[in-house]
Amino acid sequence: QVQLVESGGGLVQPGGSMRLSCLFSGESFEAFAMSWYSQAPGKERELVARISVDGTREYALAAQGRFEISRDDAKNTVYLDLHNLKTEDTGVYFCRLGFDTPVWGQGTQVTVSS
Repeated sequence: QVQLVESGGGLVQPGGSMRLSCLFSGESFEAFAMSWYSQAPGKERELVARISVDGTREYALAAQGRFEISRDDAKNTVYLDLHNLKTEDTGVYFCRLGFDTPVWGQGTQVTVSS
């Protein structure tokens, strides 16, 4: 059974950076695409970025140029590097197995505030 565990969230000032990690437990991580979503307070969960098995990356418009998704198949981990953070980036960040599976991590809180 696949499990996903996010880490790396916390409090950061506007303009700051942060790295989120999502550790995959199970078999054949390298065979799965992975996605990152964010959920701001009072809003629905939205796609931030996703990465295919071959490393192809896609980003939401708000994430382009500021966020970077990457994966390390040797470590069963997908990362989301957040740069030039804005207050509106505040929310819970979730990783998801694939692009449309029901397998999610528990989320990690990112708070951007001065």
